[in-house]
Amino acid sequence: MWADSFMGGKYLTDNRMVEYKVVETSTVTDDQLERIINEWVGSGWSLDSIHFVTREASRRPSMAFLMFTKEKEGKRDG
Repeated sequence: MWADSFMGGKYLTDNRMVEYKVVETSTVTDDQLERIINEWVGSGWSLDSIHFVTREASRRPSMAFLMFTKEKEGKRDG
């Protein structure tokens, strides 16, 4: 359960918080997205979401932002 937000992370308990990683790519293909996901998940991160950027003239995404999360130990300030 989330307690509150703090500097881009959310505390799970007094000693654990979620760290975020954002990966940007302008090559939006299935191969590239799979490579990025497999690389970061293999490094201990969990895929949280994917956000696509499109242009008015085309429905095909021109960029993608992949959001990953990972639990980490953290000391709560205040």
